[in-house]
Amino acid sequence: MGMKGYILGRTIQILITLWIILTVLFFLFRLGLPDPTVALVTEGLSPDDRQIIIQRFGLDRPLYQQYFIYLRNVVIGEMGISFHYKAPISGILPEKVFNTLVLMLPAILIAYTLGPMLGVLLTWKRGTKIEATGISLGLIFRSAPMFWIGMLVVMFFGIWLGWLPTGGMRTIPYHVDHFVLKIFSLDFLKHLILPLLVLVLYYTGLPMLIMRNTMLEVMGEDFIEFCRAKGISMRKVMYKHAARNALLPVITQLAITIGLAVGGQVVVEVVFSWPGIGREMLSAVQTSDYPMAQATFMLMATMVLLMNLLADLLYSKLDPRVAYKRSM
Repeated sequence: MGMKGYILGRTIQILITLWIILTVLFFLFRLGLPDPTVALVTEGLSPDDRQIIIQRFGLDRPLYQQYFIYLRNVVIGEMGISFHYKAPISGILPEKVFNTLVLMLPAILIAYTLGPMLGVLLTWKRGTKIEATGISLGLIFRSAPMFWIGMLVVMFFGIWLGWLPTGGMRTIPYHVDHFVLKIFSLDFLKHLILPLLVLVLYYTGLPMLIMRNTMLEVMGEDFIEFCRAKGISMRKVMYKHAARNALLPVITQLAITIGLAVGGQVVVEVVFSWPGIGREMLSAVQTSDYPMAQATFMLMATMVLLMNLLADLLYSKLDPRVAYKRSM
């Protein structure tokens, strides 16, 4: 199968998977959550006013009609109106996604640059205290609850020392003409440091341990012995030849992590009051805001599927042994 055929097959697979996910999300929120009008009802709202709200959001229609309207809106890119904000989701979601990416992408970039390098170092120092310490720290930060680490960081740097702010993106009050301008200030950088630190500590452990385990397998390959026989330095053998062949599992995990990053880290965003999409996702579930919840979960699922496809396509570039056969 050639490259075009492979991409076509994977695209069809992604569309079918996405349809299944969208269907599960639709029925999960409508059958598993309470009546959304409960969150909209204010004290003194008459039954007639409540009925107007139900008709406005199309909740008076049969479930199967709501389902087909939902699928049609997804196809045309219409995400609906948020029950909570009473405004189109297309005008709300971009800023939330931007806030999340400003936090998540630097954390992932640092972690997946530092992690593989540390993994190679642990392989090089196998059997020493450096390896034991590195593995222990990686497991601790990976397995420890993120809210607990976040609370410790806030308590130490924010409360005891008073060096950094403990929450939010900017010191209130502030005013900017465009939300992109929020990140171009020293005040924003101070608010970014603590949640970024927690995320880097959490994310670094996985690529480090994956790289270390894969490197141990690669070091037993014949081409490594050939490189040593040619007199190539151990540092060059480790970081250039062995590391390149050990990167494939790390690239796969990186793609999944980037896809999930669009959905944010709910725990970190809640602990640090970061106004991102993860916090918005939690709020949407709590308030039975079906359209917003569906839009956030759909966005995260789509990104995970697309990033997995990208990781597969990168395989042939990183390892010549992995190639897609072209049809005759």
